[in-house]
Amino acid sequence: MASKTNRQRKLERARAERRVARRAEKLRRQRQLQAGIGAGVALVLIVLGTIYLLGGFSPAPKETVATGTCTWTLLDPSTDNTLVDTGHPPTTGELRSGFSTLTIKTNKGDIEALMDDSKTPCTTQSWKYLGGRNYYQNSTCFQLDTDQKTLACGDPKNEGGSAQPSYQYANELVPTQPLNGDAATTIAPSSSATPSPPPAGANYYAKGTIVMINKGAGTNGGQFMIVYDDASTLSNSYTVVGTITKGLDAVQAIAQGGATDDTGSAASRGNPNQPLIIQQVLVNDVPTTQTPTPTPSASPTSS
Repeated sequence: MASKTNRQRKLERARAERRVARRAEKLRRQRQLQAGIGAGVALVLIVLGTIYLLGGFSPAPKETVATGTCTWTLLDPSTDNTLVDTGHPPTTGELRSGFSTLTIKTNKGDIEALMDDSKTPCTTQSWKYLGGRNYYQNSTCFQLDTDQKTLACGDPKNEGGSAQPSYQYANELVPTQPLNGDAATTIAPSSSATPSPPPAGANYYAKGTIVMINKGAGTNGGQFMIVYDDASTLSNSYTVVGTITKGLDAVQAIAQGGATDDTGSAASRGNPNQPLIIQQVLVNDVPTTQTPTPTPSASPTSS
């Protein structure tokens, strides 16, 4: 009996030792695994820290200029709530010869104009782009100036002329001499936000001319003015878009209705009493078989 009991005890001790050995091996493996994970995490943190210090997690700098045969200066709508996020027109592929027709559909009928692509290729490209994005849809012309003989339009937010697309572009066709003057009275286009007044009696833009509104040279966007009378005192600081061939009478009727200021009083410059609402803008190429009347040139016209 004694020998049998001893054998049982030895077997029990052997089993206990094996259990202890297995637990020890398991703990050793766990410690190795934890050590490996810790080392891996430490390595990842070191790598991420190095990338951070080198600026790897900084946001990529935003493009500020889109350059090609047409160049667009890009603006950031996230930092300026007056901007409409339009993207920008193509930098290449614009027409640089011939003409395009501009159609502005309004609540008063269609206004049609001729654009000279050889002189204003990027301006035409911009109008095509914005028209295709319905940028002008339901915008109301926001200012009538009966002294300057202009009707200002093109604010898609209808906030009194504050809104613009998220890009700007350079001046193109800007007159250098008055239509009713001589070379002695010529003044150079102004690059300032507040153009110098033209010489007395000078007229740079004929009746029916559409021009871009800007805040200085190179800041053309989406707003524009329609010159509705030959007696305009507008200074020579604005790119010519084109010349109206149909619908100028609708603009002249708006002008005859007068304007009011913010207090509701009659004013020479203010909100038109008769609204002109843009419904759609279309730009199409003129068929090569058609011989259009060219837009005004930058050279003086004899009177």
